[in-house]
Amino acid sequence: MYTLKDKVAEGLSRLFSDSSNHSTPSDLSQASLYSKGSSSLYSIFSYITPSVSSGGSRSKDHGSHLKPIESLPIRWKYRKLELQDEPLDSYEDLIIPFTNEKLVRVHEVKKKISEDSDNKQTISPRGEDKDRTSERSDSDEFQDTREQRSSIKPPLNLSDESVFITCDLYEFLVSSLPNIVKGCQWMLLYSTLKHGISLRTLIRKSAELPGPCLLITGDRKGAVFGAMLECPLKPTLKRKYQGTNQTFVFTTVYGEPRLFRPTGANRYYYICLNDLLAVGGGGNFALCLDGELLTGSSGPSETFGNLCLAHNEDFDLNNVELWGFTHASPYASIESN
Repeated sequence: MYTLKDKVAEGLSRLFSDSSNHSTPSDLSQASLYSKGSSSLYSIFSYITPSVSSGGSRSKDHGSHLKPIESLPIRWKYRKLELQDEPLDSYEDLIIPFTNEKLVRVHEVKKKISEDSDNKQTISPRGEDKDRTSERSDSDEFQDTREQRSSIKPPLNLSDESVFITCDLYEFLVSSLPNIVKGCQWMLLYSTLKHGISLRTLIRKSAELPGPCLLITGDRKGAVFGAMLECPLKPTLKRKYQGTNQTFVFTTVYGEPRLFRPTGANRYYYICLNDLLAVGGGGNFALCLDGELLTGSSGPSETFGNLCLAHNEDFDLNNVELWGFTHASPYASIESN
């Protein structure tokens, strides 16, 4: 099996043998001139492969009948061909030392850092323990402070303290109030602890701040309940219902605060007499207070579709509060007695 070189040599020999049979002296002179001027492919391969005789066979005398070939131009020198391959080798040679040098530097830096850390640990292990304990204590204190802050809710916008209103109940009621009084300050119009046990006094104090008002009371077992009314409360001689569809009742007896709005079955919103204050109707009063504000009752009503607001249908009142709403922070006209 021929090698690549033998195949190339055989093909060139056939080509040159054909051309020599048909060439003339003028052609040969032109070929030599062409080879002198531009270094033709013929001159190059004739330099590499052995010459061919006129008979088509290989000649034993290499180049005896041919003219000496001039030196190749500088750009075709073998030395130049080697230089053309040098950039690839030099590029690899440059990359490898550079990367190795960079890796060595990185390794030295890491080694130095590890040595410094080892020295610090050997020099002052107790100091580190103290620092860690102090960091833990600081983090624990910070977490405790954060928990305390999260448990502390925004201050209630109340003019006075309340027996019933907690932060959760306040937020629940604020979200349930009519839009006209949302964002207002809550003003304590009446409290049995401050103004005595009398429904007439409650009615009289309700006239000091017209508009929606919130009646809040509770039983002796801890349930808190009440109703949204309209101030001033106007007592009538006969049982006559008054109020609007903004009236509602609420209770905490079932755990979370629960609200009952009008169902539309009737308009029995509330009744105000000098000796009776009742909310809702149709079957039972949703909430009813006597004239001395000592006892009350509650039951399911068609007006609000509510359940019993207290633990029992009949109960003793713990306290009674009436709250009004104002846009001004202080309300100077309200008397404290």
